[in-house]
Formats: sequence, structure tokens, C-alpha cells
Amino acid sequence: MVHGRHYRLHDAYEAFCIYLEVCSQAKLDTEVSVEDISYCCSGAEDSHTCRFATMEQRSFMMLTTSFLLLMSTPFYLPVTATSVDGRYAFVRNASRAPAKAEYDYIVVGGGAAGCPLAATLSTTYKVLVLERGGAPFDKPNVVNALNFASVLTDINDSTVSPAQGFQSQDGVLSRRARVLGGGTSINAGFYSRAEPEWVEARRLDWARVNRSYEWVESALISFPPLGPWQRAVKQGLVENGVGPDNGFTYDHKLGVKVGGTLFDETGHRRTAADLLQHAVPENIAVHLYATAHQLILDFGGGNGVPRAMGVLYTDENGDAHEAALTGAAGSEVILTAGALGSPQLLMLSGIGPSEHLKELGLPVVVDQPGVGKGMSDNPCVTMLVPSRIPLETSLIETVGILSTGFYIEAASGAISAFDEVQALNTLDPEYRSQAEVGNYSGTVPQFPPDATASISQSGVLLGKIASPQSRGTLRLNSTDVRQTPLVQFNYFGDVQDLYACVEGVRVMIQLLRASTFSNITYPRLPEPVLTWAGFVAPLAPDTLEPALLAQWCRQTVLTIWHFHGGAQEGVVVDRSYKVLGVDALRVIDGSTFNSSPGTNPQATVMMLGRYMGLEILDERSQRRKAN
Repeated sequence: MVHGRHYRLHDAYEAFCIYLEVCSQAKLDTEVSVEDISYCCSGAEDSHTCRFATMEQRSFMMLTTSFLLLMSTPFYLPVTATSVDGRYAFVRNASRAPAKAEYDYIVVGGGAAGCPLAATLSTTYKVLVLERGGAPFDKPNVVNALNFASVLTDINDSTVSPAQGFQSQDGVLSRRARVLGGGTSINAGFYSRAEPEWVEARRLDWARVNRSYEWVESALISFPPLGPWQRAVKQGLVENGVGPDNGFTYDHKLGVKVGGTLFDETGHRRTAADLLQHAVPENIAVHLYATAHQLILDFGGGNGVPRAMGVLYTDENGDAHEAALTGAAGSEVILTAGALGSPQLLMLSGIGPSEHLKELGLPVVVDQPGVGKGMSDNPCVTMLVPSRIPLETSLIETVGILSTGFYIEAASGAISAFDEVQALNTLDPEYRSQAEVGNYSGTVPQFPPDATASISQSGVLLGKIASPQSRGTLRLNSTDVRQTPLVQFNYFGDVQDLYACVEGVRVMIQLLRASTFSNITYPRLPEPVLTWAGFVAPLAPDTLEPALLAQWCRQTVLTIWHFHGGAQEGVVVDRSYKVLGVDALRVIDGSTFNSSPGTNPQATVMMLGRYMGLEILDERSQRRKAN
């Protein structure tokens, strides 16, 4: 196994990498970090200036490239890691995994944080990624923007579907990812960095933060072209005083902006799984359909503190496997299973509130009351906007960032209209159920043709409360890790959230009155549209009365899938995301957040995976030098 990877720069734009053991450092004239090498080609005028063989360059002749742009990526990968369909040779079904194997790092969850983290760590150490779902590369409903809605409606109870449906204790229907790439494989693709205050509150290094963002962006992100609906929303926001117009930017800025997207110009989705192109193939294994159900903890260190030693998991056949850490100092288990999965696995392993663990007959290893606490979800409301003209098919592209802590986003076309019925937010949360979704969906074929035509080409406005003050809890549903935990977010439990919703909805209503929509919306909705639209999604309220808007917010609330908390920094983990009271165990994902960064957290979650990978490499490098 290669334990060291070192680099030598010849000039500002050229570099080559050589593999050496750690003890061979003296043979290099200049040692630079993985972070530095990722920028050795960033200023090159053409890809030939840089001597790195990129993943795209090696795959170019194998893939259908009419829809791909050749991008110069900064890492040299010594062997071809992909096949024609985009899969990586080191990504395999867990049923092919050995019964027991050792690794320097075990990453539980191949999502937005797990993929960049594992890829970064593999440049020097042996890494295992355990992903409970399959790969996204060959799934049309995942990789194609036109199929966005279908991936969210395919929620069968097997381990095959990329999304797993669940319903919060509040009554809101929701989804959690069950696929390599995590939420980046099933979401609407919008990419926007965190607000500066979020980064500063966590005392992260700005230079490394920016480089980590750019590392993600160079591989996955581009700006979308705007169609009539998105342009109308953008101009309408400015017309209503939501300014300034910040144009196209990844940065979080008050006013109006067009953010980045995971979808390329042909509608092909790029996911966090594509960041595995930066992994060293011989140093990494990614096991699919691998369900981690317990951490292996040991008290043998003599200090009375349990230490993570590995992970027990099963494959799709139910066969048991053990992933163990090597005995090397610094080896760790890292949970990146998200705001639902990471607290759940901590509890199943005996780390959590003692009373709750005892209720389920689980042994208490560490009494940690903070696990499962501080759960939060950003309340979302939507308005269906029937159109007189066909609108482009678009996901989230334009956003208005209001000073009141409310974000207004937009989507349009068939993918955002009829499939809105799946959320069932035309009913109060207490009356929603998956069975009722089936009843409502059954009415769609009965729609009159003129209503169908108008509704299918609708626009949709979404409103999101940026920093909800309401907090909830997560508790185990059972000791079966396949069952989604019981989670209650207490939407609008804090009156400040309700106030933010009312003020934001008022702006949404006024937005639709802007002149920029005059060629799109109806002066007065036709009766068939007015009658049948209520089966699909809420229309804009016809009032600005605060009390009525507050009631509307409560009745139509949705999730935008930005839930966070459950293993928060300062409560369950420290600033380095190490679990308090347990050695060799970290949590690096949205469960550590006390607020959701930016208009969409995926950019920051991917950044954090890369950032912490570099941090961990630096920690071990400094430890070696100290010894």
C-alpha cells in the first residue's frame, strides 16, 4: 500500500507526482500539499501546459461526449478508474466484499461530504466508503434533469430506489437519499456557497474554504442559461425592491442572483460521486448496498474512554461484514450519513441519551443527551403559477435573498407541476399520508384537457425560511437501522419563523403582480384551472392579511430537504468534528450544523468534506514530523 504521496513543482503551471514511502521525503527538493498541487494548473492557458492526465481526458474517447465540456482537473490518477458507463473500478457491490478487512479510514455514508472526504484521504491512506444505496451513474431518473420528479416519487421500500420516503412526526412527507452521491444525486441541483457569517462562526480558514469550494466547482458546477420564467422571476424580484441584481454568482449575497447548478447544458446531472475521480484507485474501496448498523467500540485504551475500532455492516443479501481500523495512530471512523443517519448510528452504537437507549434495550456506552437534539428543517412554501404560454423546464436557478431571512426560488415546466401532488401540501399536515397521495394522484387523469395543458406548463415559486428558530428531536423508531428514525422538526414552533414566512409570502404575492409576468400569467384564472389546480399545489393566496397568511403557511408547509442538527458542534462534536467522549470517531455532515448554510447547503457540505480531508491529512503529517 502506498502510504505517502508527494509532489514537486517545476514552474507555476507544470507539475508531476511521484509515489514514495513516508521516509523518502528527503529525496524531494520541494514538498507541496495536495491543496497546492490542485492549483498548479489553474492558471494554465491550455490543458497541455499541465502534465496531469485528468479523468475527463482518459474517459473522453469512451463516453458520449456531445454533452461534456473538457475540464482540466488537477490530479494525476495513475490508472484508469472508470469504465464506459462512468463507474469506477473501486466501486462495487458489498456482497463482493471480504468478511473482514482493515482500513486507515472508514467513511460511513457516500454522500455530499463522504465522497470528497474519502477521495482526499485516499491520496495518502487506505479508505473504505460504506454506502447503503447503489450508484447513480447508470440510473436515467437520477442523471437526467427531465426525470427529477420521478426519482422523488420512486420510493419503494427496497434498497434499490435512490430516494427513501418518510413522514416526519409533524405530518410533512419527505425524502432521504439512498444512493452514492447522497442528496446531490436526487436534489434540484442548486449550488450556492455559505454566507460569510456561517464560515466565520465556525472559525474555518478562509483560504482553505475557498480552495475547497473551487475544487468542487471545477468538477461539478456551471451556470445555467435562463429561460422566460427564470428571467421573469429575476426581473420581478428587482422590480419589487429585492436588490441589488448580483447576476451570476456562487456567493451568498443579499438581493437577486443566479446560482450554479449540478446540471450541465444538456441536463446531465453531476453528483458528489463524480468527485471520486480524484481518488487514488488502489487506496480506496466503495461498497454499495452496505448497511452499517453498529460501530465497534473498545475500552482497551486504559483511559476509560471508548475508542472506535471499526464498523459492522451487512450487504444486500444480509451477510455480515466487519470493517476494522488498522492499528496505526490516527486511523478513524468518520460518519457522513447525514442529519438522520449519523445520529441514528450513534444511538444504535450506544452513544446517545441513556434513557432513550434503555427504552430500546440498547447498552449505554456513552450517555450523550445531545444526540438527536437540535433537529431543524427549513420550512418551505410553494405557489403554483399557471401559465398562458409554454415555459421552459427548469429547476432552481434564480433566487431572491431577502434581508428578513427568507429566500424566494423558482422552477417551471412539467417536472415541477403535476408531481407537486406528491407533497400533498394542499392538505393540512395532519391529514397527509402516502395513501392520500395515491388518492390525489388518481384524480390527475380526470383533469379536463385545457386545465391539464395550463397546469403542466406552470411555474412554481418556492419560499424558504433561512434560519428557523424552531427545534425538534430525533428518536429511534426501532433497532433496525433500515427504518427511518422518528423525527419532529416543530415547524413554526417559534413565532419568529411564522413571522418570517408571512413577510416572505407577502413578497411572493407582490412579485406575481410585477409587469414582467404580464405575458405569462392569466389576468384571471380560467374556471377549469382554478378548480383543478387545487389538487396539485396551492395557488397564491388572494390576501395580504397577516393572520390569514400565517394560517396559509401552517397549512401548506413543506420540507425543502435541508434538515440539520442531531449531532451539533459544541454539543456532540468539537471544532474538529471529533465526537466528544469517544476516541477515533468523527461526524462530518449536516447533523453537526445549527443552521443550514446558504440558500442550499450542498455546496458547503461538499466543501466541508474536502476541507476536513485536507485538515486530517495535515494533522497526521504534523504528527509524523513531531515523532
